[in-house]
Amino acid sequence: MAGTPEPAEVAAPVAEFAAALRALREAAGSPTYRRMQREAGVSLGALHQAARGGAFPTLRVTLAFVRACAGDAEEWERRWQAAKERIEEQPRPEEDGTPAPYRGLARYEPEDAGLFFGREQLIGELLALTRRFRICALLGASGSGKSSLLRAGLIPALRAPEGEGPRPARVVILTPGAHPAAEHRERLAPAEGPEGPPEGPTGGPPGETVVLVDQFEELFTLCADSAEREAFLGLLLAARAPESRLRVVLALRADFLAHCARHAELAEALRRATLLLGPMSVEELQQAVVRPAAARGLQVQRALTARVVAEVAGEPGALPLMSHALLETWRHRRGNLLTETAYEAAGGLRGALAKTAEDAYAGFGPREAARARRVLLRLVSPGEGGPDTRRPLPHAELAADAAGQAATATVVDRLVAARLLTRDEAVVDLAHEALLTAWPRLRGWIDAERDRLRLHRRLSRAARDWRALDREPSALYLGSRLTAVEEAFPAADRAAELTAEELEFLTASQRRRQRGRRRRQALTAVLCALTLLAGCAAAVAFRERSAAHAERDTAIFHQIATAADNLRGEHRAGAARLDAAAHARADTPDLDTRLLGDAGASLSSALPGHDGVVSAASFAPGGRLLASGGHDRTVRLWDTADPLRARPLRAPLGPFPDRVEDVQFASRGHLLALALHDGTVRLLDLSEPRRPRALGRPLAAHRAPVAMLRLAPDGRTLATASDDGTVRLWDLAEPARPRPLGRPLPAHRGGARALAFAPDGATLASGGYDGRIRLWDLSDPRRARQRGAALTGHGEPVWSLAFSPDGATLASGGFDGTARLWNLTDPGHPRRGPVLDEPGAPVWSVSFSPDGSTLAAGGEDNAVRLWTVLDPGHPLPLDAPMTGHRSGIWSVQFRPGDARTLVSAGYQGDLLLWHRPPGQLTGFTNPLTSAAYRPDGRVLAVASTDDALIRLWDVHDPLRPRLLGLLRGHRDRVTSVAFAPDGRTLASAGEDDTVRLWDTADPARARALGPPLGGHRDGIRAVAFAPRGHTLAGGGRDGTLRLWSLATRARPKPLGRAAAPREGHINALAFAPDGRTLATAHQRSAVRLWGLRGTRDPRPLRKLTGHQEGVRAVAFSPDGTLLASGGEDRTLRLWKTADPAHAAATGRPRTGHGSQINALAFSPDGHRLATAGGDATVRLWRVTATGATAWGRPLTGHTRSVGTVVFSPDGRTLASGGDDLTARLWPLDVAAALRQVCARTRGSLDRAEWRARLPQVPYAEPCGAGE
Repeated sequence: MAGTPEPAEVAAPVAEFAAALRALREAAGSPTYRRMQREAGVSLGALHQAARGGAFPTLRVTLAFVRACAGDAEEWERRWQAAKERIEEQPRPEEDGTPAPYRGLARYEPEDAGLFFGREQLIGELLALTRRFRICALLGASGSGKSSLLRAGLIPALRAPEGEGPRPARVVILTPGAHPAAEHRERLAPAEGPEGPPEGPTGGPPGETVVLVDQFEELFTLCADSAEREAFLGLLLAARAPESRLRVVLALRADFLAHCARHAELAEALRRATLLLGPMSVEELQQAVVRPAAARGLQVQRALTARVVAEVAGEPGALPLMSHALLETWRHRRGNLLTETAYEAAGGLRGALAKTAEDAYAGFGPREAARARRVLLRLVSPGEGGPDTRRPLPHAELAADAAGQAATATVVDRLVAARLLTRDEAVVDLAHEALLTAWPRLRGWIDAERDRLRLHRRLSRAARDWRALDREPSALYLGSRLTAVEEAFPAADRAAELTAEELEFLTASQRRRQRGRRRRQALTAVLCALTLLAGCAAAVAFRERSAAHAERDTAIFHQIATAADNLRGEHRAGAARLDAAAHARADTPDLDTRLLGDAGASLSSALPGHDGVVSAASFAPGGRLLASGGHDRTVRLWDTADPLRARPLRAPLGPFPDRVEDVQFASRGHLLALALHDGTVRLLDLSEPRRPRALGRPLAAHRAPVAMLRLAPDGRTLATASDDGTVRLWDLAEPARPRPLGRPLPAHRGGARALAFAPDGATLASGGYDGRIRLWDLSDPRRARQRGAALTGHGEPVWSLAFSPDGATLASGGFDGTARLWNLTDPGHPRRGPVLDEPGAPVWSVSFSPDGSTLAAGGEDNAVRLWTVLDPGHPLPLDAPMTGHRSGIWSVQFRPGDARTLVSAGYQGDLLLWHRPPGQLTGFTNPLTSAAYRPDGRVLAVASTDDALIRLWDVHDPLRPRLLGLLRGHRDRVTSVAFAPDGRTLASAGEDDTVRLWDTADPARARALGPPLGGHRDGIRAVAFAPRGHTLAGGGRDGTLRLWSLATRARPKPLGRAAAPREGHINALAFAPDGRTLATAHQRSAVRLWGLRGTRDPRPLRKLTGHQEGVRAVAFSPDGTLLASGGEDRTLRLWKTADPAHAAATGRPRTGHGSQINALAFSPDGHRLATAGGDATVRLWRVTATGATAWGRPLTGHTRSVGTVVFSPDGRTLASGGDDLTARLWPLDVAAALRQVCARTRGSLDRAEWRARLPQVPYAEPCGAGE
């Protein structure tokens, strides 16, 4: 989109950069822009504008342009960065007085109707609803634009003189607040007399008052008095009376609709009178982006419009973020064109609000920052089973202490100026609820203080009620409520934390408690003698009965827990069900950690029905249907559309004349082939799975039993292997009349046992009793021929074969007790690969996961084993062996398109569906060294060693993690990663002696920020941001500590350095929460504390000794009063650091790991600590001021050393990663873990097994009868 020329000082670097791009294109032979577009993958207009200089191009467009012209991408990235810095160094043009076209976080008011676009259809629908019903509701997600639609949409439509309907006498708009009936009773009285605007704009039915109740959810979040709530509802519902001259429009968050449903009359009124405010369409979003700018004489770059629309489309809560990002883009504009470059400079959709908030917060000194934190948290109402909401407050309530009124007013002024808060004469409020989720720092504060905030809100309400009741003593706190407040608000903090009213209430409660104690002491002395004799006998009898019941319950609990332990090694899902049953009777740390471990394990649900051996199971393409066949001569079909709730689809098929040896679906899914022991093959048409039908007559395939059959990927060729030693190929072009393809292939002496087609169908692998594997060239299936020599290595019968999805690897399992890999990159010259494990029990079946990352094997040892095989030359065990079968396993297969679900079939009728832990991150090819959560908890960065990669994962739903992107740049292993508090900057350190910064505002398109930071020698081991994000620290093998200033992210500057060469290299480092102290962990058994105030170079404060070997990890508690350290001596130590210069050990050193402690982390609330060990376990510890104690059992699941551990910002998840090439997300919510366990173990513990394990304990459904 064309625009007016930019200011000369800005246009110069843009023009120079465009000229350089044009020169590059000419040097490449002047390819046409159409050809460049095909190669570059960006729009024609973007390429043309980049070369013309209409606006400074984004880095993505620049690199696409460069690639299309065969330029050097790294060189041009540096040139782009230099040009961008030149532009940013220029002063912005003076404001020309043009009003902003966007409102940011502020709602649109009636006077902004000329800027309110994209909701025209909804305005009309809401106007019609208002005129049709006397009370109606507008529902929408937070951030969907309800407030703006009421004010800038409905109100102007009601007052429009050209409108179809009559105008009302008055329009009143209000929000309920804490006392809605008392505050708004008079405003809800219908207007008298002619039209006029006494309280707002006018429009609607003549003589009527239209009341718009915005943020109606405040009735449930802020109004604690049920009588007040009912009174207000009564005032609104009076509008339903026939004679009423009142009309009411409610606007509320959709997630609060259930609260309305609890009120019968309100629910009835809204049953047909609701309008749902959904996401804006693409066309509406385009209007909302472009037309406000046009109304102010501005233009929006097409690329910017397309990007904003793409990022916002489908997200109903993203509109305030869009408005704020566009407002900041307008502030970063050059001339009258809003560009994608300015949008990125503002922080983009997700980063602009956080950037604005962080910039404002960074401007506060330490005391102001603490006061700002208190102000912001007081304006939040933490959800009670629902989402968090805003909490408008009177000005006086923001400053707890009178002396702090002026200081608080100053902080509020600056937050209002930054557009984070709004205020009027009465109240102060958050500018928008989007702040609660979009600003990581505030999100973290809320999560860390959630319980305390809830307690504080209840205290505030109780204090108000007490005062309203004329200080009625019975309204004061006593007992546990009073104790909870005293613990949450220590005496030293109360003056700053509590209002005068709250302090008065608390003091009165304490005095009443003291008076009550004195009275009780006196009464006790009198009554004790009178009641002693009578009470003793009753008390003894009661205690004896209670003790008997308690002893019985405890005995049952221990019996169940012991049975679970005994069962764990042979049936993990059954043990998990017993853990759930024990949890219903008692809740102990030991049991809680058992359940957390169960949730992190692979668990199975049972599909009962077969009698005897289940010889095979096969998924249909898509994974929605499963077939199983067995020696009971039946085939069963299962609905596996939801693997957690698999169920029989119909009655079993059969009985067939002989036992079923194999079942296999064709690639199209409607053809099922069965191999029978009598040497025949049967084909079934499953176009209608509930009504299968036989196709043709049974195929007499062999004169001996058919051991296995496989269908080619195209579904047209069938291969059968038989005990007669031959392999046969069949043409299934007409499934009802299969025809042989060529002569039987003399494959294996003693019998052919195993078959597998390569993914391209051109190669067939067979294995047999002679211990050999043969590869067959099927270029012409009628003339199949062997490719090269047979593969040898097993020495005993080969029982199973499987190709990897890319066809480059063949897996085999054999009677010799091994599973092996074969390199078939060149099928004409296959090479022997590694043996996956030491020889053990025979391996009957092998299967690759659909993504090729994992191999499963099952055999005579009753267990399914997994290996990660992304690097087939170096496979590693993945998870512990998966136990649950009562005897050997005949068949394993992954569900198509689902690497987390597989089926196994075995002896004794066992057919199990396995559910791998949902929070397991795989796909790594090297050990994991470090992990870090983004402050909002939605993204996890994970670093690995030799591939020098950083992977970014979407973990906002820990049950469904998703890889977002890879960061490449380090030239040697990455040792440490850390997110800045702004949530968009990631730092990484590596053995290549560099620290690198990355812009991760859009994790899927993360990019490097500036050149690498150097200075270290011999590798960097640790990196960390200071709490406010302005300073970055790195520690390395050279024993030096270096600091960089990040005042400008793209141009960090060295700030200072320090060294402790006698202590050896630095393994880890951590900033104290106040940013004034830094701790370093050293290889020569020391921990050092460094002061960071008043000097560029860190100054030594204290050396902490006690570890006997190298210290590998350090971490400060969230309040900074404790430092934890762990190391190679296997001990965990705590140090008091309230006064860092006099830090000292507290409590005894703790041991628990069987090897060194590699990493540790405090939970956000500081009550728990996690440690990661070389013994492949993660341990949890309970932390107090006097030391740490082990909490329950270690979490097991990793199969090798665990190198990193970190809590999510909300404390609900623990991430760990290790040398087994996996990262795990452990749920720390025991109730959530219990739900996972129950969902993934259905049918795994029946009454018979309960009686066998617990004959003296009555059966109780472990997960409840309604499961």
